[in-house]
Amino acid sequence: MKNTDTYRHLRGESVYLDDIPEIFGTLHGVVFDSPVAHGKIKKIDFSEAEKLPGVVKILTYKDIPGENQIGAIIQDEELFAENEVHFIGEPIALIVAESKRIARDAKKLVKIEIEELPAITTPEEAKENGSFIAPPRTFKLGNLKEGEKKSKYVFEGTAETGGQEHLYLETQGSYAIPKENGNILLYSSTQGPTAVQQITSRVLGIPMNMIEVDVRRLGGGFGGKEDQATPWAVMVALAAHLLNKPVKITLSRHDDLRMTGKRHPYKAKYKIGLSDDLKIRFYEVEFLQDGGAAADLSPAITERTLFHGTGSYYIPNTEITVYSCKTNLPPNTAFRGFGGPQGFFAIEAAVQLAADKLGIPAWQIQEKNLIKDGDEFPYGQIAENAEAINSLKSADKHFNIERKYEEIQKFNKENTNYKKGMSVTPLCFGISFTNTGLNQARALVHIYTDGSIGISTGAIEMGQGVNTKIKQVASQVFSVPVSPIKLETRNTTRVANTSPTAASSGADLNGKAVEIAANALLKRLKETAAEILNTDFKNIEIKNEFVYLKDEKTELNWDKLVSEAYWKRVKLSEKGHYATPEIHFDKTKEKGHPFAYHVYGTSITTTKIDTIRGTYEIESVDIVHDFGKSMNIFLDKGQIEGALIQGIGWLTIEEIRHNEKGQLSANALSTYKVPDIHSVPKNVNIEELETESSKHAILKSKAVGEPPFIYGTGSFFAVQNAIKAFNPNYKPDFKAPMTHEKVLISLYQE
Repeated sequence: MKNTDTYRHLRGESVYLDDIPEIFGTLHGVVFDSPVAHGKIKKIDFSEAEKLPGVVKILTYKDIPGENQIGAIIQDEELFAENEVHFIGEPIALIVAESKRIARDAKKLVKIEIEELPAITTPEEAKENGSFIAPPRTFKLGNLKEGEKKSKYVFEGTAETGGQEHLYLETQGSYAIPKENGNILLYSSTQGPTAVQQITSRVLGIPMNMIEVDVRRLGGGFGGKEDQATPWAVMVALAAHLLNKPVKITLSRHDDLRMTGKRHPYKAKYKIGLSDDLKIRFYEVEFLQDGGAAADLSPAITERTLFHGTGSYYIPNTEITVYSCKTNLPPNTAFRGFGGPQGFFAIEAAVQLAADKLGIPAWQIQEKNLIKDGDEFPYGQIAENAEAINSLKSADKHFNIERKYEEIQKFNKENTNYKKGMSVTPLCFGISFTNTGLNQARALVHIYTDGSIGISTGAIEMGQGVNTKIKQVASQVFSVPVSPIKLETRNTTRVANTSPTAASSGADLNGKAVEIAANALLKRLKETAAEILNTDFKNIEIKNEFVYLKDEKTELNWDKLVSEAYWKRVKLSEKGHYATPEIHFDKTKEKGHPFAYHVYGTSITTTKIDTIRGTYEIESVDIVHDFGKSMNIFLDKGQIEGALIQGIGWLTIEEIRHNEKGQLSANALSTYKVPDIHSVPKNVNIEELETESSKHAILKSKAVGEPPFIYGTGSFFAVQNAIKAFNPNYKPDFKAPMTHEKVLISLYQE
C-alpha cells in the first residue's frame, strides 16, 4: 500500500500552515532578535518603528500576562529577552503589522544598545568556565580497572561530530485566531501540540482548555519542531490574545537558519582495551555536548547518548559520561537519532582506531563483540531477541563482506588516481521515549451511520507515512478498505495530553491506541451481528466488509451492520488508551529497562575517491535491516533511504560553523551544503532480516524512523579507509564532517 498522502502532495493540494486561508484582518509578526551572542540590553528605542504606517503593536516581555518562560525540561529560556541576551537570534520583541513587509521594514528602524559581554562559543570553553546546562551524567557497567588488566591492547583517541541543520522544507510558523470568551485556536507547525498548549498556557496565564492547538501535517520536522516550534506559536497566541486579532508568523529561511538550534555538536575523548582474541574488555568515554544557550531538550538528548554509548556491542566494563555544555549559540535541539548517532560515532571511531593500530579491517573486531541475548547494556537492560549477529551473518550471506574487501584491495593495487574504501556498520537502536512517562497515546475512533470511519490521534504526519500506517491498522481490524477511513487533524481538543511525535514511536504508540479502540468497536459490532443472525458471538467474523457465520458469507455487509447497530443504540465511538508495558528507568541508579525493543541491522558502505581532486562518491550501501514484520515495506524502505542519506550528509558535507563572536557562517543555502542527487550512493540495496519481531511493535512492524540514520556513519569510515589506501602516512582524524576539502588535504598529509 502506497503512502495515502503522496497523490495530493504531487498535485499541490496538501494543506500546510502557510496554505491555510487567512481571515480578513490577519496581522503578521516579525521577530526583532539579538544581533550579538552575549550582552546586557542598555536601551531599546522602538519609536521610529512604531510610527511606521501599518505597525499595530510591538510586544516585549513587559506585555506578557503570565510567565516569560518557555523552557520545557529546565525553565531557563525566556520568550523575550528581558535584560540580557545569550545568543545571536534570541527574540527580544515581536513586531505586529498589517503585512510582513511592513513588519520587516519596521524592524530596520528599531535602535538597540547592548553592552557586549564575552561569548562562549565552544564546549571546551564552557567546561573550563564551569558553564553547564545540567550536571554531568554517567552510565557504568563492570569495572574499568579490571577490564584494563584483561586487555592486551589499549588505545586512546578523540572523535568529533558537528552540528546539522534540519532544513525542513516548511519553515517554522504558526497562526493564532482568537475565539469567544478569550479562547484561542492555534495552528502550529509542531511535532508536539500538547507542548505548545502547555507553554502557551504558562505565558498567557490562562488554562490549557482555552487553547486549542491544531496540526494537519508538517512539511518536515526531523526533531526540529519537537520543542523549537513552540516559541513562534506562543508569540502569535500572545499577540492574538492582547489584540483580539488573528496573527501569523512564518519564518523566512534566512531567519530560520539563524534563530533555530541544530543537531548537537559533540566532542569525545575515549580509551578502549581489547584482548588478544579482539574482545573489547573495556571502554571509557567522556563527551562534551554543545547544548547552546538554554536547555531545550539537551538533558534528554544527553540521556539518549548514554543509552547508545556502546553502539551495537557488549562491553563488560564501561563508563560513559556526558557533560552538557552551555554556550552562547542558539539552543541546540532534537534531530533524528536524538543524541544516539553521536554516541555511535564515538564507539565506531574507537573500534576503527584499534583496527588501524592492529592492521586489520574493523569488521573483524565488530563481529567478535556484537551484543547477543543475555548480555547487559550499560543501563541495566538485558538483551532479548538480539539480532545483531544474525544481521551481520545475513549481510555476509547477501553481499559477501570478505569478497567485497578483497575486490577493493585488488582495485587499490591496480589504480593510483582512484582509491576505494569500505566499512561495515552494525546497528542496535532502542525504541521508546527514554522518559518513561511519555510512552502513552490515545485515539478517538468514530464509526458513522453510513459505515465511514473517522480517527483522531496525536500522531503528527510529517512525511514519514504515519497516516498511512494508522489507516492500515483500522483497515485490518475492521477488515474494510482504506477508502472510507479518514484521519482528522491532530487537535488537542479531540485528543488531549499527547506525547510529541518523536523517538520513532509515533506509529507504535498511536497505532496501538487505534488498535485498542477499533477492537472494542469490532467486538460490539460482532455482538450486534450475532444478535441479528440469532447465533453465538463466537460464530461471527467480519471479513472484507461482510459478516461471516461459521465461515459462510452472509448478506449482512458492513454498512447494514453499522446502521443496524446504531438503531439498536450500540455505542459507535471509542477512545483507546495505550501505555507501553514493562518499561521503567531509575535515574537515581541509572539502571532499568527503558526500551520496549531494539532495532538491529548491518550496512556495508563502499566509496571511491579521486586522489587528484579530493572528491569522492559513495558507490554503494548494502543493508540488511530488522523491520520486524513490516506492515508497509514501501514506506519503510523509503524511510531507510531518507535516513541513510541524511546520515551521510551529516558526516560528509554538512558543516555548521560559528565564528568566535557566535555568528553563523553557513547562514544560507548558498553556503550550507546538503546532499543532492550527486551526493547520494550510486546503489542502495536493502534486504529484510527475517525475525520474530516484538509484541510491542504495532502489528509486529518495528519502528523505522531514527535507527537507519546510523547507517550513514559508514560513509565517514569508508572515505577514511580510501584515503589510507593512497597515503600510508595518513593518521586517521575522527573529526566529522569529512568534506571534500578535508579529503584533499588528508591525501597529501605528510
